[in-house]
Amino acid sequence: MNSSSIPRNSDMSVEGVSASLTKHLIYSSSKNLPNATTRDWFQAAAHVVRDRLVERWMATMQRYYEHDSKRIYYLSLEFLVGRTLSNAMLNLGLDAQLKTALYELGQQYEKVAEIESDAALGNGGLGRLAACFLDSMATLDLPCYGYGIRYEYGMFRQSIENGEQVEHPDNWLRYGNPWEFPRPELLYPVKFYGRVVEYRHEDGSLHHHWVETDDVMAMAYDTPVPGFGGKTVNNMRLWSAKSSRDFDLRYFNQGNYIQAVADKNDSENLSKVLYPDDSTEVGRELRLKQQYFFVSASLQDMLFRYKKHADGWAMLPEKIAVQLNDTHPSIAVAELMRLLVDVHKLSWDEAWGLTTQIFSYTNHTLMPEALETWPVAFFERLLPRHLQIIFEINYRFMQQVMHQFPGDGELLRRLSLIDETNGRRVRMSHLAIVGSHTVNGVAALHTELMKRTIFADFERITPGKIVNMTNGVTPRRWLNQANPGLAALIGTRIGNGWITDLDQLKELRKLADEDDFQTQFRAVKHENKVRLAQLIRSQLCIEVNPASLFDIQIKRIHEYKRQLLNVLHVITLYNRIRAGADGMPRTVIIAGKAAPGYAMAKCIIRLINDVADIVNNDQRVGNQLKLVFIPNYDVSNAERIVPAADLSEQISTAGTEASGTGNMKLALNGALTIGTLDGANVEMREEVGSDNFFLFGLTTEGVEELSRQGYDPMRYYHASAELKQALDMISGGYFCSDEPARYQPIVDALLHQGDKYFLLADYEAYVACQDTVSALYQDQKEWTRRAILNVAGMGKFSSDRTIKEYAERIWHVEPVTD
Repeated sequence: MNSSSIPRNSDMSVEGVSASLTKHLIYSSSKNLPNATTRDWFQAAAHVVRDRLVERWMATMQRYYEHDSKRIYYLSLEFLVGRTLSNAMLNLGLDAQLKTALYELGQQYEKVAEIESDAALGNGGLGRLAACFLDSMATLDLPCYGYGIRYEYGMFRQSIENGEQVEHPDNWLRYGNPWEFPRPELLYPVKFYGRVVEYRHEDGSLHHHWVETDDVMAMAYDTPVPGFGGKTVNNMRLWSAKSSRDFDLRYFNQGNYIQAVADKNDSENLSKVLYPDDSTEVGRELRLKQQYFFVSASLQDMLFRYKKHADGWAMLPEKIAVQLNDTHPSIAVAELMRLLVDVHKLSWDEAWGLTTQIFSYTNHTLMPEALETWPVAFFERLLPRHLQIIFEINYRFMQQVMHQFPGDGELLRRLSLIDETNGRRVRMSHLAIVGSHTVNGVAALHTELMKRTIFADFERITPGKIVNMTNGVTPRRWLNQANPGLAALIGTRIGNGWITDLDQLKELRKLADEDDFQTQFRAVKHENKVRLAQLIRSQLCIEVNPASLFDIQIKRIHEYKRQLLNVLHVITLYNRIRAGADGMPRTVIIAGKAAPGYAMAKCIIRLINDVADIVNNDQRVGNQLKLVFIPNYDVSNAERIVPAADLSEQISTAGTEASGTGNMKLALNGALTIGTLDGANVEMREEVGSDNFFLFGLTTEGVEELSRQGYDPMRYYHASAELKQALDMISGGYFCSDEPARYQPIVDALLHQGDKYFLLADYEAYVACQDTVSALYQDQKEWTRRAILNVAGMGKFSSDRTIKEYAERIWHVEPVTD
């Protein structure tokens, strides 16, 4: 079938959409109009959009095959795609027709869309970046597959009970997923355990056979990913674990029904949850199994697709570009070698030459402890053949380094894929670097620090291999969809070309001082704040003032992101109000999840809620200050919070954040940023102008120098009366009189255990900067001018620009447009 013979269901008129809605109510849900529920209407609306997606999806795939184009394969353990209905209909240009058709049939689009669950396929910035990249690749007509895992429950759904984070299963597939297409014909075996048998071929060459393995089947589920305009619809292929056998009949016949299905359940646990708890050996093993599971299935699928149209292997790098999104998929280097050498019988040198031309690797961290490593013993038991391959890669790599830098044993030790100093562990980042042709950081500062710190030795032996690709966000999701009021206002003044060319926002600089545009800009922001205030009231029973400064910090809860510094400032403001000071009314909103095994992060969440309970109920404070923790931060909640932000908190310790994309989303929606010179903040400040960015705190060099001198947090504690008062209140049980010592671990970490992330060193500069924020917010005209200039300066931070750079500099892939 060629693209011209694909059947069409492309009536985009209101009448056509209305007829499709009625048809799907009957034939997809077996309901008529009087007894259809809101969920039935959602299913019908989803199928209407899906019908129009599918024909373009099939045409896109056919176009790629006809061009025999090189494809990008993006391997990521997370794809935080959020809801699909709104995004898909906007990208297809179907939003007005669908909303009108639903209205004429007696339905409210907002209520219908709210039924959809967020896809629980990710947790934080890593997964959201991957989703933005898929959107951009489709919008730019780049042939791409996103490969990941179809998590049945995702990470967890967060609730706050008695101030504490409580994790619940996120059963997002409870009512089915109308956007996915099961592919039961696409099943690949993924092997674990067993042993390796060596044998000699008749030509004398040594070969290996991995035998007596426990096999799990990987089954594909495909989801269409539309680009803006709907011309190109790419594929996200997720793998679900299926048992190689249903149950053991022997146990069943003995009456042991539980044991009969135990093997099936164990196999299928692989794709149940995202990031199983790694505080136990079982959890750690499951995490490694997950990584190998999706990597092996994906590579088998790529090679199968390649072999359908190719005779030999020489052209493999001309047809396949594989991007490793962080270290999670880095086992792909060893797996591709296994497939090429053991299964397809290539020589080692030929296979290695192909492998290193195919892979590129994105690093997302600067913290050595966050660079993934696995005990050699784990590999020996779980993936014995891969351990042999990693040892061989390492041996050959060490030989090269030794020849390049003879006599430097310390260099060899630091570069080795095996860390011999910490119980013999496989360094997965080193495997990814050695097996890739290009390694990239995700912000200019991050990349320079990679070269200077964690990967300095690799930069020394292969200069130029590490490059920068500053992250971006998709304007389709994070402005056009999340903030329709601002998107419409911008469109009336500069047109809608910015949706696919974010640089056009520069035209707003001409309007920053215009009274009429400022008034309209403020009105849109106020509407968004009213909407968020209503959500907070309905969900949390907290009244917040939309006229107050909305001070927003939304991100994963982690010590280096310094939500605790934000809380210290809230306590300081609270103490000032109690002492009689008048200040600019402020609503501080925090959201984010803590990893289930991360005790300190969970303790910080509880502190936030305990402080909020005191502050929000103190009659002396009134509406001058509110602290709100919004539970279960996900894409849909972000879409509600981001457009309402006045101030964006990007306050990580300098030198710890790789990039940060939340900062980009918030600034794109008209928030001013308070932040350190960390991650992408550096480049954002350059783009929006230093006068339009609230800068405070130590630089990376300042942190390093303070560490060399011997950082003493107690000095800062005694030097600042306000800091001392805040910490004494926390340690003395002011916010938890029922359990006064509850937060002693937090205070000890700051005062007696080194204050690893320099909160106390940055406290006074942060509070002083926040005073500047409050003063400026009282001048609404000037604040609005700077907010407009922030929006106008965000052109660089489109994921479209990022993806164009990847395509040109790393993947060498061209758009396929006809």
